[in-house]
Amino acid sequence: MSLLDQIKGEMSSLEEKLTETVPGYKGYKQKELRREADKLLRDTLVSRLRPIKRELDALQQDLISVGKFELLDEVGSTITQLQTFIDRVRTASYGYGGLFDAVRVKEDDLDRLYQFDSALLDYARRLEEAVGRARETVEGDVKATVLLIRDIAREANNTFDEREEVIKGTAEIGA
Repeated sequence: MSLLDQIKGEMSSLEEKLTETVPGYKGYKQKELRREADKLLRDTLVSRLRPIKRELDALQQDLISVGKFELLDEVGSTITQLQTFIDRVRTASYGYGGLFDAVRVKEDDLDRLYQFDSALLDYARRLEEAVGRARETVEGDVKATVLLIRDIAREANNTFDEREEVIKGTAEIGA
């Protein structure tokens, strides 16, 4: 069950009556529910990314303890990339379009935005796996894994750059 379905299921009976009786309220409420579901999804993503950042901080300490100082800059850069991604996801727009905005945000746009943000969860999974692998092999040949983690963090930020085009409907999800 998606977050949107859960939120719809929690609507009060007053809200349900308003959607049936007040002209235009149903469309307004549907948009609000979509925005709320997207915000909850992004909050979930942020809550999954924060422990990964802490694991990267620990990886940096692990590298110091085994004397692999040459990888510290790469891990530091990766931490910065990941923190940037976390901040961007946390503070991203909710897909609001004001009454007089040149670009109107419709329900289809909000659905595309939700799909886009949902696909970002894959970055959390990939980062979790790669950071775990790096911490397990810190005493061995860990350089390739550190570079992979850096690349995933960069890719996540580059993908997030496409979010505004998704809102406007000018970009395809996963393109």
